[in-house]
Amino acid sequence: MAVPTKHRSAMTPPRLPALSLLETRVLGVLCEKQHTVPDTYPLSLNALVAGCNQKSSRHPVIEASEADVAAAIDSLKSPALVMESSGGRVPRYAHNMDKALRLPSQSVALLTVLMLRGPQTPGELRINCERLHKFADISAVEAFLQELAERTDGALVKELPRQPGARENRWAHLLSGELAIEEAPAASSAGGAAGVSVSEIAALKANVARLDEEVESLKRTVQKLCAELGVSD
Repeated sequence: MAVPTKHRSAMTPPRLPALSLLETRVLGVLCEKQHTVPDTYPLSLNALVAGCNQKSSRHPVIEASEADVAAAIDSLKSPALVMESSGGRVPRYAHNMDKALRLPSQSVALLTVLMLRGPQTPGELRINCERLHKFADISAVEAFLQELAERTDGALVKELPRQPGARENRWAHLLSGELAIEEAPAASSAGGAAGVSVSEIAALKANVARLDEEVESLKRTVQKLCAELGVSD
């Protein structure tokens, strides 16, 4: 089991400003796509817009314009959370979350899933992080969550009060401030009433998201082949 270590430095990084929903979505998409579509990472603006507006594995689902996403990218450049790649026909963008916030890959994976999908239990996080980082067990997830919550230079996650009827507490990120936590929608209890566990629902969602990603990857491969062969897809 990977064990988190306390990250100390002689210089404390500046406290981040509260990020907007779209800014966290942009940052989350960049972190996610680095692992799920490495062949096309860093992302072009068009690919980043598509990832922000993706309907699977997203909560809430949004409809952001290209101009909106471009503005969010510019805002994220100031705290060095996003970097623009030079060269090539179109600008491409990559996250710098691990270095800017001095975080291990496990913590970046947890924050990514929280930014993209909203508050979740440690069990849900372990399943939904599978493509970004494979945690050995739930205790490993909880250990990294605790480290993120106890950072001396500012907590990045918070454990939420247990909801009525729930068996586990959920966690939420603090990159958008406390208000985002208060407005977080309650998890539906319909699954529990039907005799389906939260972990089973999360596993099904993860499988659907994985299939969606594979379909999108196949589409890009077909488009690339058609372009190389000079035929219309």
